[in-house]
Amino acid sequence: MPTRVTTKGQVTIPKEIRDRAGIRAGDEIEWSEAGGKIIGARVEIASPFARWRGACGSLGQSVDSLIEEMRGR
Repeated sequence: MPTRVTTKGQVTIPKEIRDRAGIRAGDEIEWSEAGGKIIGARVEIASPFARWRGACGSLGQSVDSLIEEMRGR
């Protein structure tokens, strides 16, 4: 499925390809060239919350007990 490059160097990724690759508005695409072909791949950006995943477990309490404690129960 051919697409056209605009004067600004922009292209539209066909919807079927965006859907299969999980590409959404605002996602970043990394471009490379191999064997005369241009390859685009969605850049996986780590969640800003990823570093906190599991942090409550290191406190020696369950999440439920921490919430109860914060609520004063």
